[in-house]
Amino acid sequence: QVQLVESGGGLVQAGGSLRLSCAASGRTFSSYAMGWFRQAPGKEREFVGGVSRSGGFTVYADSVKGRFTISRYNAGNTVYLQMNSLKPEDTAVYYCAAAVSHEYTKVVVHTTSMDYWGQGTQVTVSS
Repeated sequence: QVQLVESGGGLVQAGGSLRLSCAASGRTFSSYAMGWFRQAPGKEREFVGGVSRSGGFTVYADSVKGRFTISRYNAGNTVYLQMNSLKPEDTAVYYCAAAVSHEYTKVVVHTTSMDYWGQGTQVTVSS
């Protein structure tokens, strides 16, 4: 089992940047494919970006491609989401999630496939 704690959210002006962090408990962090998801008020939770166990493979939602970068540091049990060129439509609660994976290169993109979730961190982008 793994516990996930997000940090780094806040209020930023459009065009600005934020870096979210997700700290994981336990000694098997490298066994999980990791992902970031977000949920805006009145909308369903959606995939933002995912990274494989090894960190070598990433996938992004079209809406954030070229602006957001997901990375992980297995020795430190942490996954990051660097968000640049933020837009008001990026405003949401951002969640870190982990999926048990037996494949080093697999990236998990579906909310229903994630096994563990953090509590979320609010990101607000003002226009």
